[in-house]
Order: sequence, then structure tokens, then C-alpha cells
Amino acid sequence: MSEDKSKPSDEREYVIPLRIAYSVPRPKRVPRAIRFIRAFIRRHMKMEQVWISPELNMVVWSRGRQKPPRKVKVRVVVEDEVAKVYPA
Repeated sequence: MSEDKSKPSDEREYVIPLRIAYSVPRPKRVPRAIRFIRAFIRRHMKMEQVWISPELNMVVWSRGRQKPPRKVKVRVVVEDEVAKVYPA
């Protein structure tokens, strides 16, 4: 009986500040926020592949392209060397 010991925890929660998205021109804010979420998860979970759920995408896009939320709470689950990101 062997257990998978790739990561100490397969699920984590983070509050990701998206204020960096407000430093770019208004029409580019949500795409910048999505890229930042991906980079944040890569840095904190040490994973190369990051999958963002459609539900989280809808949360970020909920107020339109020009006004993403200032921060977002997410739940990250590691499955088969892929970090899957869901809204908390």
C-alpha cells in the first residue's frame, strides 16, 4: 500500500489580490487579472500547469472587462500534476 506523497496537501485556499490589474489600461484589466491568477498559483503551488474553472472565470468577468474584483478567494486542488482553480 503506497500513498501519493507528491504534495503535503492536495487542496488549499488563497485570497489573491488583483490590484495589479488596475495598473494597466481599462480594456486590458480582466485579461491581466487572469494572467496574474495563473502566475500566482504557479508560484505558490509550484506547478507548471494551471487550469482555471469556468466558474472562477465568470467571477472575474462578472463586472465586465474594465472592472475586475479587487481580490478573489480561490480553492486550489491538485490532480494529476495539474493545479485546478475554483472559486471558494
